[in-house]
Amino acid sequence: WQEEQRAVKYDWQWSIFSQMAADGTGTWLQYLLGGLVWSLCTALAAWVIALTVGSIVGTLRTIPTQWVVKLGNAYVEIFRNIPLLVQMFLWYFVVPEMIPPLKRWVVDADPGTTQFLAAVVCLGLFTSARVGEQVRAGIQSLPVGQTRAALALGLSLPQAYRLVLLPMAF
Repeated sequence: WQEEQRAVKYDWQWSIFSQMAADGTGTWLQYLLGGLVWSLCTALAAWVIALTVGSIVGTLRTIPTQWVVKLGNAYVEIFRNIPLLVQMFLWYFVVPEMIPPLKRWVVDADPGTTQFLAAVVCLGLFTSARVGEQVRAGIQSLPVGQTRAALALGLSLPQAYRLVLLPMAF
């Protein structure tokens, strides 16, 4: 058993973080911190999109108009059932080819900017389908008396959602 303990022991070389990177533009620690900053920026921007679009989609899935509910259901089913990696591929390679003004903008833009925007849009819309499902479930979990009481007080349906249902659902 003691022999196994000695075999597992590893001497970490922490000094690698202060060494120059392979391309000579900075240290490995600077690369790691830069990657952390880009990851946080991507996540934050995608979360803003996801929360905004998901809240709208989740709300639309609970209103009385059937065709709007079906449209919201289709949105959620499409974005939940297509794998994320396939969506990344589509947003980066296919969508700019299908929309000519977007194609010109992507060709002229910096590749880093294009990659960042494609990742943000893809992650935002992918996550918005999940947020929409959560918002729909939150609204439908409320007692039906809440909606009826809001409407009985003279609120319109949009006002009932904005002032009564959505705050409680969130």
